[in-house]
Amino acid sequence: MKINSNRLQQHFEAMSLIGKIGDTGTCRPAHSIEEKQAFELAASWMKDAGMKTHIDNFGNLIGRLEGANSMLPLLMMGSHLDSQPYGGRYDGVAGVLCAIEVLMTMKEQGIFSERTIEIIAFADEEGWRFNKGLFGSRGILGKLEDGELSRTDKEGITREVALKEFGCDINKFKDSEYALGSIFCFLELHIEQGPVLDIANKPIGIVSGISGPLWLTVKLKGQAGHTGSVPMPLRKDALLGAAEIIVALNQIATQVKENPTVGTVATIKVFPASRNIIAEEVEFTVDLRDIDLARRHLYERQLMDKIESITKKNGLTFSIHEDTNSEPRYCADWIKQIIKENCEKLNLDAPELMSGPFHDALALSYACDYGMIFIRCKDGISHNPLEYASYEDLALGTEVMYHTVLDILSKNT
Repeated sequence: MKINSNRLQQHFEAMSLIGKIGDTGTCRPAHSIEEKQAFELAASWMKDAGMKTHIDNFGNLIGRLEGANSMLPLLMMGSHLDSQPYGGRYDGVAGVLCAIEVLMTMKEQGIFSERTIEIIAFADEEGWRFNKGLFGSRGILGKLEDGELSRTDKEGITREVALKEFGCDINKFKDSEYALGSIFCFLELHIEQGPVLDIANKPIGIVSGISGPLWLTVKLKGQAGHTGSVPMPLRKDALLGAAEIIVALNQIATQVKENPTVGTVATIKVFPASRNIIAEEVEFTVDLRDIDLARRHLYERQLMDKIESITKKNGLTFSIHEDTNSEPRYCADWIKQIIKENCEKLNLDAPELMSGPFHDALALSYACDYGMIFIRCKDGISHNPLEYASYEDLALGTEVMYHTVLDILSKNT
């Protein structure tokens, strides 16, 4: 093995101390002090690998190794260092630390690149703090939407304020955008966040594509009243309507059990939230994903029909805001082939599998070809302190990525 597995393990263990919760958990919100500390640590390793580093105006940490031929589009790698509020040690972190190890190994092996290489720890991939993810990766491509800077977290802090406190200049976003055609391809290593590899007892997987996520915020409005005096037939209970819609979403997503469709409601706000007042307003999020866009569109229409019929039955009004809408994006065949060949050289039987979760690669797929390497995670658990990937598997994935990068760098056209 060319890469240094002991060093890689030490990097993971050092990073896990930043934003640590409990024995194995992590909380590093986007644009936070904890994320800045993680950036400073990762930047020190990037510099050890010979890279120059800076934080751009979107809050991305960028390490850059200049190539001999500045005319060639760059090779980009990376992922993110922000975490879920109750997250694990490996989600996102693996893509950054394993990419750094690839560059460290190249330096030690005396390998110089004609093509410039960048490693990016993207800002706010997770999306939970401001309810809108892939901020940094969309930002560098000029894909931000109106109103994103005015989004607030649960403390009422806007993204604009958070970015300014992080040291970013929101008036210079254009300076941090990448010109069309300047990125040759993007590679991201990530834990699977699902059980397929673990069940198959395979340490490495080759990603075929990323499901298209549809994120909605649904608001229902009824009428408050005393829970002890308003007769059941006369109620306009927004929470009852929300409950029926949540059940309907589950029924829609599971109507063909062999399909990979997933539908989830994971956050809900109730007003006035008193045990003896009928809920007047309810706001909840919908997350609907599928690798088949036509099927996702069909299920979306079915959900809209259910929302209309359920709210009408319960005397409610509703509004729906679309937060994210992305089509499924497929990995480049030529990159998948390179990854496959390098897995075979290491005697690894690496199956192809789709990604249900989205990643920064989803945003980059609109600018260049991309490829992803998945690492097995125990029981498929992620977004949870129980999230676990072995250092042996992570080292194997990094070794595959190292040889994949060398093969990509040999393509100088």
